[in-house]
Amino acid sequence: GVGRVCVAVLGDVGRSPRMQYHALALARHGRQVALLGYLQTRPHRDVLDSEKIRLVPVAELRGLRVGPKLFQYVLKVLVQSVQLLYTLLRIDQPSYILLQNPPGLPSIAVAWVAGLWWGSKLIIDWHNYGYTILSLSHGRSHPLVLIAKWYEKLFGRLSDYNLCVTDAMKKDLWVNFKIKAVTLYDKPASYFKETPLDLQHNLYMRLAKAYKPFQPRAVSPSADRSAFTERDGRSGDVLKARGRPALLISSTSWTEDEDFSVLLRALEDYERFIKEGAELPALVCVITGKGPLKDYYNGLIQNLHFEHIQICTPWLEAEDYPLLLGSADLGVCLHKSSSGLDLPMKVVDMFGCCLPVCAIHFECLHELVKHNENGLIFRDSQELANQLKMLFLDFPSLGGKLQSFRENLRASRQLRWDQSWDQTVLPLLGNKE
Repeated sequence: GVGRVCVAVLGDVGRSPRMQYHALALARHGRQVALLGYLQTRPHRDVLDSEKIRLVPVAELRGLRVGPKLFQYVLKVLVQSVQLLYTLLRIDQPSYILLQNPPGLPSIAVAWVAGLWWGSKLIIDWHNYGYTILSLSHGRSHPLVLIAKWYEKLFGRLSDYNLCVTDAMKKDLWVNFKIKAVTLYDKPASYFKETPLDLQHNLYMRLAKAYKPFQPRAVSPSADRSAFTERDGRSGDVLKARGRPALLISSTSWTEDEDFSVLLRALEDYERFIKEGAELPALVCVITGKGPLKDYYNGLIQNLHFEHIQICTPWLEAEDYPLLLGSADLGVCLHKSSSGLDLPMKVVDMFGCCLPVCAIHFECLHELVKHNENGLIFRDSQELANQLKMLFLDFPSLGGKLQSFRENLRASRQLRWDQSWDQTVLPLLGNKE
């Protein structure tokens, strides 16, 4: 059908914000959308509320623990192929299949076959390369990595249209794969913005019920207080608490491509600066996200004995995450691209909230983070520690670097996802509204 689009990811839909945004943009233009993938985490409320978006679960693979590793992997790919193809052929005929890569093995080939069957056009949205992610754990010359690279190159060229996330990736796709792509930068959705004080206070009070760092330091007669804010009993106004800690936020998928110990070592230095007499605020460091290495890092965090720093790893509802970003004082990003060609979505969201960022260096980061203008770029934990010290020395006065970064972010009034999508993707779909 003309108005139907299938948006597919062979991953958790709830943790694929960009694919959810695609679905919402298509729905906004009157398309019927089948949003297809694993349903592990709850997708955004707007997606659930949309009349035009239907969630289509792909069956999940459980427990393949027999035989050698390579055999397990091949079997997993075969089973996933069958499950995905079965799901794709049971939806109503789409005119386009919009697929996220990675994971592209086996989804590109399967989507291409389904496209032949339905007579639909295949659009691949390149977020990164699957083979570079594999090479993190296996090394560049592993047979599996080489097969994955060959596969991505061969099947990637069967698409009708291609989107990608940076100009560096657009260039790379053309040079190495002879694929013509259009850059669609990740942009913050409209709900990433600065959080007004009374909403900040409500959020802190809610979090304080479960997480100690949000509770007020001193026991006080006034009940309406968090570590960061208090509500005046008489006027009902919310004020920032005096002597409050600074709120630092980092979000992670707890995977190999983010070395989280960099932040932990920088925090150890920060604690030492305070012990040596530097006039720095206490820190509350909130690290959000779900992932395989979370327990490992939580173990490391348990062994750190800080007096002036509290670390908290809460699981936040999708709606609370933008509110917290919009309340924080500084964001930290440890995402190093496996290909050097994709940009961290979390920094895009932080910038939407006018939250200055310290981010670890990699090749194309400058397409997003402008050093000394909207944030700082560091290369190791020592450099990060010195940046934290420099940024928080006059906290919470409004004269410093942090404030000027925030002003620059406010002034840059960047395009939002909706406008950017309308300019870039809509023309590919032949505008049949």
